[in-house]
Amino acid sequence: MFEKDVVLNAHKIQSLLTKHYENVEVKMSRTSDVAKSLAQRTNEANAWMADFYLHCKASNRFTHGYEDNIHNSNSASSLTAIFQDIMHTEIMRVNQLKDCGQKKANFYVLRKMNMPAILTENGFIDNGQDSALMKDSSWIQKVAQRHVNGLIKTFNLKCKPVILKLFNRS
Repeated sequence: MFEKDVVLNAHKIQSLLTKHYENVEVKMSRTSDVAKSLAQRTNEANAWMADFYLHCKASNRFTHGYEDNIHNSNSASSLTAIFQDIMHTEIMRVNQLKDCGQKKANFYVLRKMNMPAILTENGFIDNGQDSALMKDSSWIQKVAQRHVNGLIKTFNLKCKPVILKLFNRS
């Protein structure tokens, strides 16, 4: 298993958001099996003037579980930390992974963003238990939905109206 295989599942988050919620535009820094540098990703996101940056990963650090990170310059009362609280709570509800906590780090993608940015570490590919979950399509869908649920709460997103077509069968 490679991290790229898990990271590209972010398309599920994009699909759920754009299909079901109003006034949402999702731009992806990676849409194929072509790697981009961290500088390219941050420069693109800053040029888009995004409201929020979500970086989903699944690393190999010989540990296991779920954690999320914000830049270590954010105070506990910052908007980014509030977003992190919401996202962490939502994702932990279904991911079946050990809770490694809400953390702060000096990661490039967090440090260089001009908007609130969170990095979610959705398991560790070198851990058998985590990687088994990451290969399960229903688990992937649940975790993607919980990322979306966190974004719904964070940004107070509204569902698109549903149009029902009723037919008289007489």
